[in-house]
Amino acid sequence: MAESKVVDPTPRSQEDLPFQHYSVRHRVVAWISANLFDGLTYTVHHGLLKGMRRKGGLGWIPVRSGGDLTPEHKFWEELNLAGQTVYDVGSFQGLLALFFASRAKQVICFEPNTKNNKRLTENIALNGIQNVKIFKLGVGSKSETLKMVSDPLMPGGSSVDPKMADQIAHSTSAVSEEISIVTLDEEITKAQLPRPDFIKIDIEGFELQALQGACQTLALSKPALFLEMHGDTVREKKRKVAEIVAFLWDVNYRSIRHIESGTMITPETSDVAMEGHLYCQSA
Repeated sequence: MAESKVVDPTPRSQEDLPFQHYSVRHRVVAWISANLFDGLTYTVHHGLLKGMRRKGGLGWIPVRSGGDLTPEHKFWEELNLAGQTVYDVGSFQGLLALFFASRAKQVICFEPNTKNNKRLTENIALNGIQNVKIFKLGVGSKSETLKMVSDPLMPGGSSVDPKMADQIAHSTSAVSEEISIVTLDEEITKAQLPRPDFIKIDIEGFELQALQGACQTLALSKPALFLEMHGDTVREKKRKVAEIVAFLWDVNYRSIRHIESGTMITPETSDVAMEGHLYCQSA
């Protein structure tokens, strides 16, 4: 008797398979950093933080000249932040917050992950920096409490986005915590914060919600925006970036450049930006 074969009635296309945000190399480096050198305090020898003090990562290891000059790195090097107030939404352990603090007038950090927030605070203190305020809050479209899911090995990928959180939750070592979400519009008034000139948002799939909660700020202050694109599948990444670009277009942010390719993005060409970063300015 022939063996019967079960056929998946709804086979998934390549675009529906889980997107691997972190490569094997990323994970190996993260394991080495977390397990062998996490408590090491050192002076960074390369990159945007060269000469600054830091805990975490392997920035004490020299690299070949020009080895880290990615399009994103070049963008930061060329960006003029003198005299500006920068909002760092999703500060992680302070890799960009330290850089912003060295160039901008003031930096406002939002980092709700307990472990990341602690390391962010340590790294700011290590450098005697006085122009940074840190809030242990997430940013979204409304005030609420959400569950953040993290892979302890890759804490920079912590997410409250339901699909991305579910993907992380399948990791055997996944951990979660309840975090407070605020809107930028409300928090700026409540905490009497200075209006932003530049906002960087990298919050693992929750970027659109953060923008939706900043509509008044975008209209009044017209800050430049730096956004990283996320999604649990290729199809989801395309959907999310299309929604973000459409939102930006509606609020009159129509100078949108894809950092990695240099392409100017419109609602019709949003697929180009499904990976990488966007630099957006109000028209």
